[in-house]
Amino acid sequence: MNEQIPVKNVTPVKVHKPSSEQEGKRHDSRSRIYVRAVQGPLETFRRFFGLIFLGLFAVIPWLQYNGNQAVLLDIGEQRFSIFGLTLWPQDLTLLAYIFIVSAFALFFVTTFAGRVWCGFMCPQTTWVYIYTWFEEKIEGPRNKRIKLDSRKMDTDKFIRKTLKHTAWVLVALLTALTFVGYFTPIGELFIEFFTFNTSFWAGFSVIFFAVCTYANAGYMREIMCTHICPYARFQSAMFDKDTFTVAYNPNRGEQRGPRPRKLSYEDVKEKGLGDCIDCNLCVQVCPTGIDIRNGLQYECINCGACVDACNGVMDKMGYPKGLISFTSEERLSGGTTHIVRPKLVGYFVVLMVMVGLLVADIVTRIPLEVDIIRDRNSLYRETNDGLIENVYTIKVLNKSQQTQTYAINVKGLPDYRFIGDNQVTVAGGEVYSTPISVATDPYNLEDVVTEIQFTVTSLDGDETVTVNEPTKFIYR
Repeated sequence: MNEQIPVKNVTPVKVHKPSSEQEGKRHDSRSRIYVRAVQGPLETFRRFFGLIFLGLFAVIPWLQYNGNQAVLLDIGEQRFSIFGLTLWPQDLTLLAYIFIVSAFALFFVTTFAGRVWCGFMCPQTTWVYIYTWFEEKIEGPRNKRIKLDSRKMDTDKFIRKTLKHTAWVLVALLTALTFVGYFTPIGELFIEFFTFNTSFWAGFSVIFFAVCTYANAGYMREIMCTHICPYARFQSAMFDKDTFTVAYNPNRGEQRGPRPRKLSYEDVKEKGLGDCIDCNLCVQVCPTGIDIRNGLQYECINCGACVDACNGVMDKMGYPKGLISFTSEERLSGGTTHIVRPKLVGYFVVLMVMVGLLVADIVTRIPLEVDIIRDRNSLYRETNDGLIENVYTIKVLNKSQQTQTYAINVKGLPDYRFIGDNQVTVAGGEVYSTPISVATDPYNLEDVVTEIQFTVTSLDGDETVTVNEPTKFIYR
């Protein structure tokens, strides 16, 4: 009972934000965040990485497979086609495995390298970069954009603003058309949309997602990351002292302050100054507008822009790089970062287990499903020649992408007569439904209810697929 809970002193963080006079005018020209362009290896890699995923996003819906759109998530038909794989509502476990694998992959990467998903792969980050690029090309660099927004409307300002917003609208419209193209045939969508012949829901979806893209990337920007996205809130649960995050080294940087470039590094240290010259470039290039020197903050998306900016300043001053870097709390405190640790290993093990289950589910998946529905109007009926007849509706679902022919047989019923199509052809990804009757002599029936099976066997392809669907044959 005498044991005390250890208490850790935490220095309050001063968050970089607009002045109190401008509070409540978040997007006023004097208080909005004007991100400064930055050059460096991390920024180059981030742009390259983002453009790769942007290219995949734009190209994938145009790919063809066996004469059809390779990736089509058709909600109306309740069918997801992904190249040679067709998913139906019955494949919910497979879809659940995909989401679980994605979640644990995100947890694993976040535990190891912080919010690199937000900084390098998140669509919001990529689209904000695209919008900012147009902004810089049309309105100029950061200082010119600030001056442009602060002056009254004139011809030059009107033309620049019109060009910028026109570019933003076009990007938003192309983004929305491409996104909706994952859920409806994209070739038809483009033609019908621009000829005003699209369906209501397809047209509404394009306009809705275009408005969302325009608002999110053009205006909300960092607000999406700091206030709306839930990932910014629960990321701290995955961080530990060994997680690599963008961090400022106060032991090396303080005391900060300006100094002439001609002053040698040794003279700087003799004067008691740190490496930080307080140029504020790390704040100006930050897409969320924080000051990384205040410590780890949930707004930081680990994009590394401040790392490139600071390294550029260190180069010009002749100081060692790495004042701001991807590092861990353990390393900043003088320790050694432990790459392999229980939490990281745990996430990796669970991730591998879920990947294994996903692969096993795909490999063992049978591309055929059969459903038997008994006639509810009558349990049985007696034919003119004295046979007992049961009526069923059989549904054959071809989960493959190729047309298949199937043979239908009955097991468990001796000397039966099959009335209906005992061989059917079903197109890829389609459902074939047909009524059939099974009749037999009552002397062959030992019980009132006889357990039987409908056997459906594929006749095409190198590998034979057979599905046995149980049902009942009723007499009396």
